[in-house]
Amino acid sequence: MATETHGATEAVAMPQLDFATFPNQIFWLLVTLVVIYFVLSKIALPRISSVLAERSGTIMNDISAAEELKLKAQDAENAYNKALAEAKAEAQRISGAANAAIQADLDVALAKADAEIAAKAVESEAMIADIRDNAADSVKVVAKDTAKELVAAFGGKADAKTLTAAINARLKG
Repeated sequence: MATETHGATEAVAMPQLDFATFPNQIFWLLVTLVVIYFVLSKIALPRISSVLAERSGTIMNDISAAEELKLKAQDAENAYNKALAEAKAEAQRISGAANAAIQADLDVALAKADAEIAAKAVESEAMIADIRDNAADSVKVVAKDTAKELVAAFGGKADAKTLTAAINARLKG
């Protein structure tokens, strides 16, 4: 058990490095490797390959579904853009028609207002002419009355014909 310094047998500090046990270690190494190989090849690797195949199939299905959804999304976007363009065109058409109708109503209202303004202007001009004519007559009457009163105030007596002739002569210039 103890190390002998004088004897032929000597204990090795690490038994796995003892050359005398190498054939036995190699045998068990090979047995262990063969057992691991069969366990891996018959049990573990088939399971791993089936999981990988399943994942690959799932990924491929997901990719194809994503491509189909992408195509559907593009079709939906194209349909949306087309509908949007049609809606804009329809809105422009409706807006143009409404503007045209409003402009037509505005033109009719402006024409009616212009006609009313023209009629009022003619009526106003007639009234101004009538007032101008009446004003001249009123001036004659006021001038006649004023002249009669002035002549009476100075102590004279004037007849209506003389006063009218004098006023008419003065108004004419």
